Amino acid sequence: MRWFYLAIVIVFVAATLIFVLQNFDLVTMAFLGLRIRAPLAVLVAVVYALGAITGGSLYALLRHSIRESKAGA
Repeated sequence: MRWFYLAIVIVFVAATLIFVLQNFDLVTMAFLGLRIRAPLAVLVAVVYALGAITGGSLYALLRHSIRESKAGA
């Protein structure tokens, strides 16, 4: 099963890299009054990295919480 999950991750990373390499047009992004003008590829790469970090942190927190609740029971 580990290889299946690894294959899924590789497919998503490959698709993201292909998208990044094909989209270097400048775009403007606005959030809470802040504006940034950068290549779409850079914005996608940053959002992808932030999502991976956030998802990994949430997964680790949930695993820790479940382990602690089982140890206390």
